[in-house]
Amino acid sequence: MEQTLSIIKPDAMERNLEEKIKSVFIENNFQIVKEKKVKLDKKDAELFYKVHEAKPFYNDLCNYLSSGVILVMVLEKDNAILDNRKIMGATNPIEAASGTIRKIFGISIDKNSVHGSDSKENAEKEISFFFKD
Repeated sequence: MEQTLSIIKPDAMERNLEEKIKSVFIENNFQIVKEKKVKLDKKDAELFYKVHEAKPFYNDLCNYLSSGVILVMVLEKDNAILDNRKIMGATNPIEAASGTIRKIFGISIDKNSVHGSDSKENAEKEISFFFKD
């Protein structure tokens, strides 16, 4: 079994999409093994997205992630990382495949409703960032 981190971002939480998005994971055979609601401050968002520090969108990304409550989850199943990336869809909802979370719920490239780890290494780092047990 493999684990990955998933975040339901502020735009989706503000629109009360938490249960709808979680149901997509469950319907795709993910186990939600841990979850909690968190309100990050800007410094924590900067730490979380440190990998993007040199990119032009870094500041906006950190401001956005710290703008409201998020739901962080540890998802588990065989091939969890790749399968999660597939069901999330492309970062830009306009480019996301039909039926993906970002196509259905995303508003824009910035407000795309969900985050998912992109590698085993990042999944481990991201899970330990939020779940330090």
